[in-house]
Amino acid sequence: MTLSNHIPLETVHEVRDTCLCLAVQRAARVLARRFDRAFQPFGLTNGQFSLMMALNGPRSPTVGQLAIFLAMDRTTLTAALKSLERRSLVTSETDEKDRRNRRLQITDAGRALLLAALPVWRSEHAALDAELGGDRPDQLRTGLRALAEGGNAP
Repeated sequence: MTLSNHIPLETVHEVRDTCLCLAVQRAARVLARRFDRAFQPFGLTNGQFSLMMALNGPRSPTVGQLAIFLAMDRTTLTAALKSLERRSLVTSETDEKDRRNRRLQITDAGRALLLAALPVWRSEHAALDAELGGDRPDQLRTGLRALAEGGNAP
């Protein structure tokens, strides 16, 4: 049996037109660049904004808990945290109950930066919702949430 040097063009188009993974990856890159540009005046990336927002709760999560919430591996999360810690936007302390874990907390400076960036985030989302039109933004959020939660939409 010999292999052809090329996959048929129809198959390439089939993948291009139906692959959800490819479509989500492409859309995620476009959205990431858009929000990175929007957050540039604050010295933040969209990932840093989301990470710090996830820390803005009543309890300080462990690195593992935050990694699960953000659907990131721990190594990538730890690397992302370093620049925020250097800027004193986030702190990391050993968990008193389990010394193997670190608990993460947003600082007052981090919270102030989030508050300053929040109107820009809201403005970008309002523009995106208008671009998508109608109930498409809510349908998209619901579908993506269902995928992220293993098929269980809220």
